[in-house]
Amino acid sequence: QRWDAMSVVQKEQGEKARFPWLKTPNMDRLAGEGMRFRNAFVVNSLCAPSRASFLTGCYGHVNGVRNNQTPFPVDNVTHASLLRQAGYVTGYVGKWHMDRQSGQRPGFDYSASFVGQGQYFDCPFEIDGQATPTQGWVDDVSTEYAEQFIRQQGNKPFLLVLGYKTCHGPFEPPPRHADTYAGEQARTVPNLAVPAIYRRGEPAGKPAATREPGADLRPAPASHRDVKTNLGMFRGITAIDENVGRLLKLLDELQLADDTLVVFASDNGYYLGEHGFG
Repeated sequence: QRWDAMSVVQKEQGEKARFPWLKTPNMDRLAGEGMRFRNAFVVNSLCAPSRASFLTGCYGHVNGVRNNQTPFPVDNVTHASLLRQAGYVTGYVGKWHMDRQSGQRPGFDYSASFVGQGQYFDCPFEIDGQATPTQGWVDDVSTEYAEQFIRQQGNKPFLLVLGYKTCHGPFEPPPRHADTYAGEQARTVPNLAVPAIYRRGEPAGKPAATREPGADLRPAPASHRDVKTNLGMFRGITAIDENVGRLLKLLDELQLADDTLVVFASDNGYYLGEHGFG
């Protein structure tokens, strides 16, 4: 999820907002009632290294995960293993994606997770390492497992990590959002046709292998304000926002909100045409 793929950011950007139609009211609630880090950057913009850093607080060369093909070392010290020692019940739900690592997630008492990238619909899960079929959109299913875990803890202190598959290709939103944002386009920005610094001398746009010879890669005129964008991505983000709202509502219902810390983060963010990149 991009840094600006929240409606709170789009509102702040005003006329410069690329996706002014995007609606994420529950992420906006987190931003409004908590703290938003406005100047944070991904060190290694891949799924597994980011997740490993979230768990360990360490760079990839320390925690051992520097690419998407490395299983997470089970002897790593994580915030989960430390809180577990301190008496917390720990749970991991959803996407793990450290290569195709399977089984109980290390450092957690409970895990309801899937192997690798999983799939958007009817994704096979592993519940504490045991293969279990599921039905429905994968991130709705993950949220249901997360809700069950929270309800089961009663007054016990708990840590829950919930990893969503969205917004990752092939960008398949749930049927309820199949037509959300239909016909919308993104506002253009000046760097859509400006090569990245390290690619100076190359034309921007499609990679050389797929670019049509003689394609016009000049910047779009200022009057051409809109360009097509990946609506599937934004439909999925809005569905994720609904699931965030489900969890916030549950914390309110169980009267846990006042002493529960909620952290929302993205492992990295897509380009949507800037510098010709996806």
